[in-house]
Amino acid sequence: MELHPAPRVRRAPDGEQDAAEALCERYLDRLPLSPHERSAFAWRVAHGAPHAAFTALHCALAGRPAPRAMHAHVAHASVEARLQLAYRPPHTALQPDTLEWAAGGQGRRMPLPFAPPVNRASMVPQPWGALNPLARWLQAVVQRRHARRTSQGDGAALSQPPRADGAAEGVDAPDPQGVWQHRGNIRRGVLLSLMLAQTGIAAYFMREVLPYQGTTLAEASMLALFALLFCWVSAGFWTALAGFMVLVRGSDRHLISRMRDERAPIDSRARTAIVMPICNEDVGRVMAGLRATYESLQRSGALPHFDFFVLSDSGNSDIRAAELAAWASLCRAVDGFGRIFYRHRKRRVKRKSGNIDDFCRRWGRNYRYMIVLDADSVMSGACLTTLVRLMEANPGAGIIQTAPRAAGRDTLYARIQQFATRLYGPLFTAGLHYWQLGESHYWGHNAIIRVAPFMRHCALAPLPGRGALAGDILSHDFVEAALMRRAGWGVWIAYDLDGSYEEMPPNLLDELKRDRRWCHGNLMNFRLFAARGMHPVHRAVFVTGVMAYLSAPLWFLFLALSTGLLALHTLVEPQYFVEPRQLFPIWPQWHPEKALALFSATATLLFLPKILSVLLACRGGAREFGGWSRVMASALLEMLVSMLMAPVRMLFHTRFVAAAFLGWALHWKSPPRADSETSWREAFGKHGLHTLLGLAWGGTVYWLNPSFLPWLLPIAGALALSAPLSVWSSRVSLGRRLRRAGLFVIPEECAPPPELQACDAHQRASGEQPGFIDAVVDPVVNALACAAATARIGLPPASSAARDALAQTALRAGPAALDEKQRATLLDDPLLLSQLHFDVWTCAHAHESYRIAREKS
Repeated sequence: MELHPAPRVRRAPDGEQDAAEALCERYLDRLPLSPHERSAFAWRVAHGAPHAAFTALHCALAGRPAPRAMHAHVAHASVEARLQLAYRPPHTALQPDTLEWAAGGQGRRMPLPFAPPVNRASMVPQPWGALNPLARWLQAVVQRRHARRTSQGDGAALSQPPRADGAAEGVDAPDPQGVWQHRGNIRRGVLLSLMLAQTGIAAYFMREVLPYQGTTLAEASMLALFALLFCWVSAGFWTALAGFMVLVRGSDRHLISRMRDERAPIDSRARTAIVMPICNEDVGRVMAGLRATYESLQRSGALPHFDFFVLSDSGNSDIRAAELAAWASLCRAVDGFGRIFYRHRKRRVKRKSGNIDDFCRRWGRNYRYMIVLDADSVMSGACLTTLVRLMEANPGAGIIQTAPRAAGRDTLYARIQQFATRLYGPLFTAGLHYWQLGESHYWGHNAIIRVAPFMRHCALAPLPGRGALAGDILSHDFVEAALMRRAGWGVWIAYDLDGSYEEMPPNLLDELKRDRRWCHGNLMNFRLFAARGMHPVHRAVFVTGVMAYLSAPLWFLFLALSTGLLALHTLVEPQYFVEPRQLFPIWPQWHPEKALALFSATATLLFLPKILSVLLACRGGAREFGGWSRVMASALLEMLVSMLMAPVRMLFHTRFVAAAFLGWALHWKSPPRADSETSWREAFGKHGLHTLLGLAWGGTVYWLNPSFLPWLLPIAGALALSAPLSVWSSRVSLGRRLRRAGLFVIPEECAPPPELQACDAHQRASGEQPGFIDAVVDPVVNALACAAATARIGLPPASSAARDALAQTALRAGPAALDEKQRATLLDDPLLLSQLHFDVWTCAHAHESYRIAREKS
């Protein structure tokens, strides 16, 4: 609807009437009215004090006098009308004389559908039972004896005692074994054999390198740590090598994406919900990504099969107001009312997994599948429809995970990570699929889930016990995948699907904040390693999840023991007799050539997968990475940066593991969705001790034996330089400069997908977001906030008095005097919020901040 300058409200000579009419004029300026509509409303405003004028205005907006019971909340009566004016269909107008909708109300929009009607279903978590296998065995023995005595006493047949864990429901998948199960077992047996054989050979050489061949306690401890760490590295090496062979060959016979027909129509009953759980996120970025995904799906022609849900757990009142306004603007821009829904959860139970569970309980039975997005996710319509077709073609699949591609960042650190995941990632995801097949990972987003078995089997009970590793599960995705597989449903990685994107943390410190949450979550998940019924592959997934962080303190301990042994051999006389009644001396032996060979072998395991990834990229000319010379230069620089960052991550992860076991407080905050840079003050605050440790460590080794310093320099030197590395790698200017030079370029930059281009354009056009004060003052944002909440009539007198007092505090002291809990109380009470909205426009003692907000255009 085209808007034109509207006529002014007629002024009266009286000063109070003049002020009231000026306020009404300003109020009408905030509504999208045509000149004729504006004049019609203006002439219906009573001439008198502001209270009377605004009462008449809201009655005129509502199209009827306010109901007698609602006289105290006259602004609430106009909520629906304000929304209809703001979000009416194009070319829809009111009759100037009657203020009724033209054309018999045919263009009148019904109240905004924030969510579809609730269709409740049960989703009950099953208790884990005893997680200790020995305790389970003892419980089973006691239960059998009790059942035997009971059966002997009453002559009944002996029955199996009921289980006290989630395995009670059993397997209900149509094909719990799968034709791939036997082949998968053979592959995993080969992997385990290769890892153990390689680790045994490396441990033998390590034993030969040690002066006393591992006969002392310190050397035996070092040898054990080395074997454990080498086995961990070996697992990654053979996974990458398997992925390389699969990618060179071009396919895997068990690749789930082979089992699809892209031309097959989607069953009309295969309804799919695309759910995006968010919590205090960058609203502009969230809605830009969601809009790009929606528009791509619309272009594919499959939009009628999908609904979108924005599931908010946000506790920040400014962000809540911005989410509502952005949701309504998105729906208006793409005509998405009735297909894009928004729900804010008042009680944030179990974080993201609880948010998903809440959706399933309310609307899960309306959908056959759901696709979970993260706040920074973008997916193409082709990828979304392919996932649905894959589910339809594989009735035994419970979860199909895509391999999201990182893109969209400009800081140097993020660009290096984007390049690394894009170049090396396909090797490792193909290798994971080769070993795991239908017992694979689920990463919590950019994946499709079969809703019915998810609701039956994947509700998460809290972990039993007390302490930091008990209670609500933090990293829910691995556990949900394990429960889905325990029920017989397959969990797959469709690593070859295009059109799935995410973003990386912009700098090292933001990545480490995320790592602390993941570390704590994976340590908690490891308690489920011995839970009843878990598939062996998912037990291994729990092990790899915890080793991703536990390897850091093990590596640090290994390095500390190495330094201690150096000091021991330098400062203490050699011991030739280390055992009681030893007849012959044991001479310390030094084999530098074996040490060099062992170092070379370890370096090969670490860097050969990266070299193979470069060869794969260069096989096709590497044009999508900027050419073969630039991809090789970028890979070399990435290897250097990863070597420098590894010791820094080691110390942080060591601290995270200690914090999890010691129960230190964990603050769960959403990661930044913009290119944030690290300040020097923050860098030295986080890395200061690392710098001192690196200098002291290197100086100590140099003092003990200068010839050993080159071996430690990659560790000590990286720690000494950690602060400037953290700052410089967070710089956007450096990232863009290297991009112009053709370094760290990814295919999504050489040929940007339409979805990422659209996301970037929508984010740049998003503009300033409204906040809590707009939810109080602005007629449209206030109407959205009131319509999204549920009015509670008949509160106890004490509760009503407390809420009225809160409204008076907000009116007189302003929003700055309210804490987040008080603001949430206002946003959750539409009667209170609409009354406050009325008061800030009419009361002379309203706080100055509201008067400033009223003057905003």
